Amino acid sequence: MDNWIIAMMLGVSILLGAVALVAFLWAIKNGQFDDEEKFLNAAKFDGVDELNDAVRQEEKRKSLKKDYKPE
Repeated sequence: MDNWIIAMMLGVSILLGAVALVAFLWAIKNGQFDDEEKFLNAAKFDGVDELNDAVRQEEKRKSLKKDYKPE
């Protein structure tokens, strides 16, 4: 192989790596990975039925909060 091909491949690899690093750091800065509850729920409810039950319970809890009127 010619040296210019290796240099071009190395340059493109470094450029793509830098773009990926910048995108990753931007995502961390903007809070894209801050959803801890999603990961905890994935561990708690690992089956489809358990996950559907959890969604139903959450909807019921929200509707009860919405319908609650203090005296």
